[in-house]
Amino acid sequence: MLFKEIHLQGIKSGEITLAFRKWQKVSVNSGSLLHTSIGLVEIGDIQVVNEVDITESDAQQSGFTDKKHLLKSFGKNSSGTIFQISVRYHSPDPRIKLREQTKLSDQHFMDLKKKLERLDNYSKQGHWTNKVLLTIKDNPNLHAIGIAKLTGFEKDWLKLNIRKLKNLGLTMSHHIGYEVSPLGNKYLDKLSKLK
Repeated sequence: MLFKEIHLQGIKSGEITLAFRKWQKVSVNSGSLLHTSIGLVEIGDIQVVNEVDITESDAQQSGFTDKKHLLKSFGKNSSGTIFQISVRYHSPDPRIKLREQTKLSDQHFMDLKKKLERLDNYSKQGHWTNKVLLTIKDNPNLHAIGIAKLTGFEKDWLKLNIRKLKNLGLTMSHHIGYEVSPLGNKYLDKLSKLK
């Protein structure tokens, strides 16, 4: 579930407490936390609503000036069910604190190494984690298409799996491209000393 930056800022300030989406089926769960540019956003109540039951106040609570603008946001050709979703700012993104670590204990290093080995072992692509990390390190701010060309991995698969590295605190996403985090650099330094 994606939000526009202006709506994320409204969620963080508490001005926006609702979101409306027109979907074939629900794509989020009540109680789940979404990683966003402002931090974690909590999904609350999810209800099916009819277009006629959406009020002007509902539209404003979802960040639109009025109901007409909210309905326009669904797009002319969109079909599906309208869902009203309550949202609230939960907390800063814990991955930020994690990735900014500049100290890496031997135990933390071994834990990360095991997690990456597990990702490699369960992947149909074979061992990919170090290859992708080193490619990002050598080519900071390169977009997914560029990394795909350098590594030979398919772009959409790559984006999904770089997110796994980000969740471990090893990479950072930018408006364009990726970068190895301070923690990721420490990890790669320790790894290189093992060889």
